Amino acid sequence: MKNYTITVNGVAYDVTVEEAGAGSAPAQAPKAAPKAAPKVAPAKAAPAAGAGSIQVKAGAAGKVFKIEASVGQAVKAGDAVVIIEAMKMEIPVVAPEDGTVASIDVTVGQDIAAGEVLATLN
Repeated sequence: MKNYTITVNGVAYDVTVEEAGAGSAPAQAPKAAPKAAPKVAPAKAAPAAGAGSIQVKAGAAGKVFKIEASVGQAVKAGDAVVIIEAMKMEIPVVAPEDGTVASIDVTVGQDIAAGEVLATLN
């Protein structure tokens, strides 16, 4: 047996590892890990022809819970455009400045990544 000290996130753990060798049961061949399904990029709807130049981006990864604004609606800086759900919390994604909603690029229930464009404004 060998003893090791392993530190994880600043916490030290003492670990004892048993070596397979003479006098121990024969080691079994490792089982092949199941193959993961290949990741497929989610299909994104093409932005509307009049898509705006101001992007409204997600601050965190999550799922689209509700769409608060609609295309053509005037919004002020700080108005909620989309609400995402992350870690059982509803997080409003707000307009970064005054404008008119040019496109909504997500649908309710869609998984999104942090930084993903959810809508655009003019």
